[in-house]
Amino acid sequence: MNKFINANADACIGCKTCEIACVLAHGEEIKTLESAYFNARLRVIEVGDITVPVMCHQCEDAPCMLACPNGAIIRQNYHIEVLQEKCIGCKTCVLACPFGAMKVKLKTQDLIVAGHVRGKRYKAQAIKCDICYTDSKGPACVRACPTDALSLVDPEELVKIQETRQLESIFRHVKSSSL
Repeated sequence: MNKFINANADACIGCKTCEIACVLAHGEEIKTLESAYFNARLRVIEVGDITVPVMCHQCEDAPCMLACPNGAIIRQNYHIEVLQEKCIGCKTCVLACPFGAMKVKLKTQDLIVAGHVRGKRYKAQAIKCDICYTDSKGPACVRACPTDALSLVDPEELVKIQETRQLESIFRHVKSSSL
């Protein structure tokens, strides 16, 4: 089972600290402070009085992975990952994701001909939350959130949450039956 980040809308204040932490955690993508290069892998959405970050849910049967015609999206190390060397930028994953968590950006690369740089070329790349799997401290967004609205949920913790809710359900049923 995959790990995922849970977002608590009741605790989120819409400060977008998680977005900034995400961009900084993937610092190789920062070219300038221009908004075109601010590629957070999550997005804080505001609807009325509610704000909540939207990110990849690391689905078990990930629609983005199943839709990718090139096999560029795979499951490994308890998360769903995009293999950039295989991504052709077709945007099929963007259409398949039910949460709107995938996006495609253009990355500038040197155009090399006969061993010499002959200009620039653009390569489309699908990007999404990777739960900062290479960082031993865990997801940057979770660590940076000032209200603890984000938490990393692993399979064992999910089982504990499920068991707790089942017990709570039983106690509510017993209590309402005895009234």
